[in-house]
Amino acid sequence: MSANLGERLHATRKHRGLSQRELSKRSGVPLSLIRKLEQGERNDTRLETARQLAHALKVPTTRLITEHAETQAGPDTVNHWAPVHAALAATPDPTAAPPEGPTYDGVRDALKAATPLFSTDRFDALRTVLPPLLRDTETLTEIDPRGRSLRARLLELTGWLMTQTRQFDAAELALERALDDATDHVQAAATVNTQCWLLLRRGKLTQARELAVHWADEVEPRMSRATPSELSTWGWLLLRLSAAAIRDNRPGEAEDALRLAHSAAVALGQECTPEGDFLRAFGPVTVALKRTENAMVAGQADKVLTLASRIPAHSLKKPTSNNRNRHLLDVANAHTQLRQYAEAMDTFQEIRAGSPQWLPNQQYARDVLGPVLSGRRRLTPEMRELADLVQLPL
Repeated sequence: MSANLGERLHATRKHRGLSQRELSKRSGVPLSLIRKLEQGERNDTRLETARQLAHALKVPTTRLITEHAETQAGPDTVNHWAPVHAALAATPDPTAAPPEGPTYDGVRDALKAATPLFSTDRFDALRTVLPPLLRDTETLTEIDPRGRSLRARLLELTGWLMTQTRQFDAAELALERALDDATDHVQAAATVNTQCWLLLRRGKLTQARELAVHWADEVEPRMSRATPSELSTWGWLLLRLSAAAIRDNRPGEAEDALRLAHSAAVALGQECTPEGDFLRAFGPVTVALKRTENAMVAGQADKVLTLASRIPAHSLKKPTSNNRNRHLLDVANAHTQLRQYAEAMDTFQEIRAGSPQWLPNQQYARDVLGPVLSGRRRLTPEMRELADLVQLPL
C-alpha cells in the first residue's frame, strides 16, 4: 500500500467537499480508521476498504493507492519450496547430464504424469517432483529444440503454482521465462492470463487491466470459426480484465468485460477444457463464478448468495479447483457479512474436505474466518482445527 494513502484520501475527500464523518457514512468505513489514515497513524488498509472509500468518493481505487499486494509467503513456506526456487534459478550444464537422459519422450511423459498434481492442489507431492523435472527440462532444451515447448508448459504451471502459494517473485520469474519460450500466440496468451492473475494478487490493478486489454485485443477470435482454445484464452483475458476493473472501482468496464466473456462461453456451449489443459478450463459456469466474485468485491453479499444459488452444485465439479474454491470462499464471506455464521462454517468445511492443501495458502480464507470466530466465548474442536489449518491466530 502506498505510504501516501492518507494524503491522497484527504485531498480527494476535500475535493469532493465531504467531511470525514460524511465519508464514513457513505462508505461504511469506520470514522476512526479514516482519521488514523489521514493523520498518518496508519499507512495501509485492506484493498476492500480502499475500494469502499474510492466508491464513496467516486474515483478509481488506484487514485488512492498505488499498490496493495497480498502478503507474500513467509520464510517457512519459502524454505519448504527452496528446491523449486533453486531449480528455477539454476543454469543447465548439458555436459554434466548422465549419458542415459533426459529424453524428449521421458520428460514429456513425466510432465504429463505431474500435471494432475497441479490440478488437484497436491502441493506436498509437487515439492518433491518439481525440482528434478525442472532440471531435466532445462537440460533437455539445451540438447533437443523440441524441449522448448515442454519447458514453456512446465514453467507456466510452476508460475501458476508459485502464484497460488503467494511466492510472487518466483512466480514472476517462471512466467516471464514461460512467455519467452511460448511457441505460438495462444500459448503465449494463456501464460499472460496467469501473469494477469499474479498482478491482481500483487495489487497491481492498472498493470493487470492494461495487460489483459492488450492481449484480449491481440487474440480476439472470429466467433463463427473460433477454436475452443481461442475462445477459452480470449474469455479468460476478459475475466482478468473484469476482475481488475471491479477492484479499481470501474463497475461499468467490469460488466462490459464480463458480457464479452459470457459471449465466448455461450459460443463454447458448455464448460470446456481445451487440449486437456486445466488452466484453460472455461465456459458458462466459470463466467458465473466470476460474476459472483465481482459481486463480493463490490460488497453485495445478498447478490452473491442469489447468484450462487443459481449455479447447480454438480456444475461446480467442472471448473478448476482454484476457481471453485475461490467461489466457495466468496459464499462463506457473504454468509459472514450477513451474520449467517453456521452457513459460513459449513462452506469452509466443504472447501477443507475437497482441498485441504489449498486452503492454508489463502489469505482471503483468514480474512473471512476471522470475523466468524472472533468474539466467541467457546470454540468447537472443528473451529480450532480450521483456524490452525488457515494459520489464523486465536
